[in-house]
Amino acid sequence: MTTTFVDLDVRPTLRDGGEPFEQIMQTVSALGPDQGLRLLATFEPVPLFHMLGSKGFTHEATELAGGDWEVLFTPLQSVTAVNPVPATANDTTEWPEPDQHLDNRELDPPEPMVRILAAIETLQHGEVLSALLCREPMFLFPELEKRGHQWRGGFEPDGTTYRILVRVARNSEQVA
Repeated sequence: MTTTFVDLDVRPTLRDGGEPFEQIMQTVSALGPDQGLRLLATFEPVPLFHMLGSKGFTHEATELAGGDWEVLFTPLQSVTAVNPVPATANDTTEWPEPDQHLDNRELDPPEPMVRILAAIETLQHGEVLSALLCREPMFLFPELEKRGHQWRGGFEPDGTTYRILVRVARNSEQVA
């Protein structure tokens, strides 16, 4: 398979103080099966490596003159999944119904993550939190892992709402 790359230059947005995340994700969503993304940014976008990796892309980052970066996100040949599933979602045991529900879709980052982490602190071992978000919470996953919590998540059929379920760990499993 020959990959053609769609160019996306987010440097002007970043230099103007904007957040290009939605633009990047819209571009990725519009890619065809033989298309990759050539991203130009003012910094090495390390958080995107994991996020797009979970969507079936490898990356090759190159620093350009002046400190800018070019990253080629290339699709893996056998990837067909649209909705990545975090590693802890491989747990097939039955989970209880959520004890608490949050709708964070109207909040700007980092407020959804802050609210979720605060709500988890009020729950007991084994209880489950359900939260709705307007994007995949890529920065939340390492925080949950660090604290020993399990999670399951994915985009709802509407393609714009991300639902995450978090099962609270024992206090002795949590790492501050």
